[in-house]
Amino acid sequence: MKNKKINEQSDRRDFMKKAGLTAMGLSAAPFIFSSFNNDKKAIANNAGVLKPEKLSFPNGFLWGTATASYQVEGAANEDGRGKTVWDTFSHTPGKVLNNDTGDVACDFYHKYKEDIQLMKSLNVQSYRFSIAWSRIFPDGAKTPNQKGIDFYNRLVDELLAKGIKPFATLFHWDLPQALEDKNKGWLSLDTSKAFADYAGFMAEKLSDRVNHFFTLNEMWTFVELGYGIGIHAPGLTLAPAALNQLRHNVVLAHGLSVQAIRAKGKTGTKVGVAENVKVAIPFYESPENIKAAEAATRELNAGYMTVIMEGKYTDAFLKKAGANAPKFTPEELKIISTPTDFCGINIYNPECYVQAASNDMGYEIFPFAKSHPSSTSPWEKLGPETLYWGARHVNKLWNAKEIYITENGYSSTDELAPDNRIYDTDRIMFMRSYLSQLQRATREGVPVKGYFYWSLIDNFEWAVGYGTRFGLVHMDYKTLKRTPKLSAEYFKAMAKENAVL
Repeated sequence: MKNKKINEQSDRRDFMKKAGLTAMGLSAAPFIFSSFNNDKKAIANNAGVLKPEKLSFPNGFLWGTATASYQVEGAANEDGRGKTVWDTFSHTPGKVLNNDTGDVACDFYHKYKEDIQLMKSLNVQSYRFSIAWSRIFPDGAKTPNQKGIDFYNRLVDELLAKGIKPFATLFHWDLPQALEDKNKGWLSLDTSKAFADYAGFMAEKLSDRVNHFFTLNEMWTFVELGYGIGIHAPGLTLAPAALNQLRHNVVLAHGLSVQAIRAKGKTGTKVGVAENVKVAIPFYESPENIKAAEAATRELNAGYMTVIMEGKYTDAFLKKAGANAPKFTPEELKIISTPTDFCGINIYNPECYVQAASNDMGYEIFPFAKSHPSSTSPWEKLGPETLYWGARHVNKLWNAKEIYITENGYSSTDELAPDNRIYDTDRIMFMRSYLSQLQRATREGVPVKGYFYWSLIDNFEWAVGYGTRFGLVHMDYKTLKRTPKLSAEYFKAMAKENAVL
């Protein structure tokens, strides 16, 4: 028996040496490669290499792309569209890099059929788009604009005609300027109520064809950057008490809109939120560190996802806010936590790495190394395992029964090669690494139902304008020409195989 075991080990070492894998450090990666056995069945076509296991996703897993209205639509002054806070902000000199604006963007408003055909060619099965509130209600409320309604009807019909499932986001940061002027935006509960009315109206108009509605996109981002530090629209820096109250009004708007969509939508309409959940990753996987990462994730999201899913603010959140804590009623907390059908999570980077600690919080947060890798966007610290832990934490902490990765993407230099192609190998590496971690989550039973790459096409990237590119498709902003990148071909192949390749 002992000799047999020695022979098996010798066979394995010889095979790994011949395959050139030992030098690559892959001899200890059984989760990637099929097990090698005595009859050498793992050799693919006698080529002397191990056949990789297929990292497949569950049947019915949706492969999608995403965009947002102000970032792609353009047509800022057409067909009755009202101004938004981003129109005002981007037209204020010095607020956006190179003073770029979304006036034209990708001209999706006129070229949506061309872009939907692009999606079809990439095997895209679902498309997450946002509706411009000010196209529907130019003043934020009261009188609807039929031409705006007509555009989204055309968009949805074209998607369905091409076999692409529409997912509609009702707010992706472009608040009607009229509500900012009248109500001081989200500082007023009147804005929260107006949003719920608009959400119910759109559910009534589209839910015969759109089954999934997202209420608000990335509450954390548009609140903290727009009203906390002022680098996004509307460019305010509120005092702590006002900022906390505004946060509360925003999550209340979510709850009110869930109720409105349920009241006005067709039977079977599903509703959820799309939040950029702050994900804590265990320094290494041990029961203690995993528990610490869950606790940290819950607390990091206390003002947004946690209160939505639990119907209460955490004790630590309220203690830290002190006299500046938001004013609220038990009834408002009940509205905020109105049950949703799914959770959308936008995930790009880890918020932090943690380990268990014997302090009041139960965890210790590590700082990022100065040399920690990032994309061309300095804020995007890379951590592929964030997709695994983000989905796992949301499922474990809040018992989410249906999860969508509503945004995940990578900014690159995307330079045109002499043959006019874009060889964005870094974006391919990003997708392969991150999606391998997402596949791990689904393999372990985490109910992730789909993945939306951000973004379909290069677009207006908020305060950095057109200088940052996240798209699978390159955009020439002078000619509006679309050119699929190498990453688009990679996405197309993965979507076809329903697997990481």
